[in-house]
Amino acid sequence: MSDHPNPDLSLTERLDAGPVICAEGFLFELERRGYLTAGEFVPEVALEHPEALRALHTDFQHAGSDVVEAFTYNGHREKMRVIGKEELLEPLNRAALQVAREVADQRPGNFMAGNISNSNIWDPADTGRQGEVRAMFEEMVGWAVEEGADMIIGETFYYAGEALAALEIARSSGLPVVLTVAPMAFEEMADGVGIVETCQRLEQAGADVVGMNCFRGPETMLPWLRQIREAVSCHVAALPIPYRTTEAEPTFFNLTDDRARVDSPHGRTFPTALDPLSVNRYEMAAFAAEASGLGIGYLGVCCGASPMLVRQVAEAVGIETEASRYSERMENHFMYGTNERLPEHIVGLGGRA
Repeated sequence: MSDHPNPDLSLTERLDAGPVICAEGFLFELERRGYLTAGEFVPEVALEHPEALRALHTDFQHAGSDVVEAFTYNGHREKMRVIGKEELLEPLNRAALQVAREVADQRPGNFMAGNISNSNIWDPADTGRQGEVRAMFEEMVGWAVEEGADMIIGETFYYAGEALAALEIARSSGLPVVLTVAPMAFEEMADGVGIVETCQRLEQAGADVVGMNCFRGPETMLPWLRQIREAVSCHVAALPIPYRTTEAEPTFFNLTDDRARVDSPHGRTFPTALDPLSVNRYEMAAFAAEASGLGIGYLGVCCGASPMLVRQVAEAVGIETEASRYSERMENHFMYGTNERLPEHIVGLGGRA
């Protein structure tokens, strides 16, 4: 593995020197592992099974993630009210932050990030609702600071106004801020502001890194990333979902699967029947390489991420990770390999297996 980065460098200094990898996607992966309820997607795992959360953080770190992002996505007051567990809000947030801090400290140079995200109650026409959202962000950012966060990530915002409010509150922490938006299929923010314009406003308001995460796979995120990279001077983030979104189906909310023999009971592939629509590891690596070629340095994978895909992103931009010890060596495969010890009659089966 390459040398650990200088732990004294700030986020922007690290990005000035080269790529920074950030693993997201905790919701999907922990649901797949059996520690989280699909549909609700509330991170109770931080309280109920902290060992499972710690293991995933460690796996992502092993795969090359430089950022250990506290799993507080959807861990806000309104979401806890929806499931009737508001009293667990602060314990959940603090537990998630403490686990992230513990894992980040295992690897010199890692950043521990506090996290705030789309509230799902922001209303551009309702200042009362906006006040509720701001209060939720303020308490979450406060807990992140108290638990020793190195930076704040604000992510998956589809309203420009909410993204700007999140940035304002995150910046009040005095910590570096990454702010990423997630526009839906109508190709603008839900309050009618342009996607690129939103990123410009975020840069002007003081974000250290702006960009996109979630909702869109490589094919439908890259065109917007090109425009964003040209329009801002700060560092840019790119964290797509690993699914084959298209111009006709630009987000994972509207992906269809014509080959499915059994449809999901709720009538959509999102979020529990997306598996056949995944990109492969080589497609994810190609995305990372292309984004890097555009001058985008903050790279990762969002919902649907696995440690293997995070490793692919890191290796695609020249980073050797701890997990690279186990990168593929197909030359030793019993049927596809070229190793001289492989029997010819077994290798010969490859063409008709």
